[in-house]
Amino acid sequence: MKIAVIGTGYVGLVTGTCFAETGNEVICVDINEEKIAALRRGETPIYEPGLEVLLARNIREERISFTTDLAKAVQEALVIFLALPTPSGDDGAADLKYVLEVAGQLGKLIDTYRVIVNKSTVPVGTAEKVTGILLEQLSPELFDVVSNPEFLREGVAVDDFLKPERVVVGTGSDRAHKIMGELYSPFVRQGNPVYFMDTRSAEMTKYAANSFLAMKISFMNEIANLCEQTGANVDWVRIGIGSDQRIGKRFLFPGIGYGGSCFPKDVLALNLTAKEHAYDFKLLQSVLEVNRLQKGRIVQKLRAYFNNNLKGKRLAIWGLAFKPETDDIRDAPSIDIMEALLEEGATINVYDPVAMENIRKRFGNRLHYSANQYEALKDAEALLILTEWSEFRNPDFEKIKTLLDAPVIFDGRNVYALEKMKELGFHYESMGRNTVIAR
Repeated sequence: MKIAVIGTGYVGLVTGTCFAETGNEVICVDINEEKIAALRRGETPIYEPGLEVLLARNIREERISFTTDLAKAVQEALVIFLALPTPSGDDGAADLKYVLEVAGQLGKLIDTYRVIVNKSTVPVGTAEKVTGILLEQLSPELFDVVSNPEFLREGVAVDDFLKPERVVVGTGSDRAHKIMGELYSPFVRQGNPVYFMDTRSAEMTKYAANSFLAMKISFMNEIANLCEQTGANVDWVRIGIGSDQRIGKRFLFPGIGYGGSCFPKDVLALNLTAKEHAYDFKLLQSVLEVNRLQKGRIVQKLRAYFNNNLKGKRLAIWGLAFKPETDDIRDAPSIDIMEALLEEGATINVYDPVAMENIRKRFGNRLHYSANQYEALKDAEALLILTEWSEFRNPDFEKIKTLLDAPVIFDGRNVYALEKMKELGFHYESMGRNTVIAR
């Protein structure tokens, strides 16, 4: 099929590249000329494993192209994906201005039947709003608006798209149903389902899924906090409950709170939807509050260790992205933690394998940027681990002890085993587990 993808952010670029990989002819649109020029050279603006290789191959095979000309993209495409930003407003509502603005532009360009697909995460009722805008300029037989939420995990997004656990499509049109079924058929050959439903249910499915996962994370963080008070070990509790198939093993790792481009924004948006419909969603409000407080737990531990005086303390931080295998720092817990530490007068050396430049844009010269993980340790009085990158899992512990002023680690991701830290002689504090006191 001939496909247009409007927006070349995280979702749009992965979507366009993966559709091209299955033989479709894809044209991606963005208003940023520098970005489009870079993409034409095969340079990706985001770090996502496997994406750059796929992009280069499909550019070479002329299955994907890039333009700033919306009219050109729409001219031949049968399916038009809207992969536009929907940032949170001050009240937590998803800002639909980009989606609705493009819908208005499409109304002036479409002259034969098109399927217009909301790929962006949008509130319930957005497909109807887009339809209303298009109907101001087009007759109804010229288009169908479909909701097709993405369920991509940063760091494994290419695999998630090429081998989806499920595809959700919201439409009431038989014609659009057939086209979307054909479009996704190469991705579900092994039998994974494509669920067709109405647009409102599809839109709600995305928010419900992310909010439920955020709730699992927050619940486990609360259990971890209680484990610290009772002397239980959250590692064993996690294994014990995760073996129950009704609960499952995933998203049960305690830590410093969730972040990223999806969970914070989507939980806020769903909570606002509840308020708009006069529903008091108490559980969701608790998830938001637990996550806000959880980001401060590791700072509280540092205060206690340093006798409530962080002024002048030099601290090393490993990991800045909100999760491994991405350079995304949107709503990363590391940002709130570092802001709190800087406010109290600490000096911070930082290192992350791929997110350093994004953090530098955010913090400027307020931080000390290290060339590698060990350089960050020099003269530091403690090491904080905030993202569980693989390269942090088996470091040279003797080198760590040599470089740090004292063998002190605050682990926000429970990367190391308590027994190992005890054997090595570290003061080691983690989440939901007993503190190891240095010999």
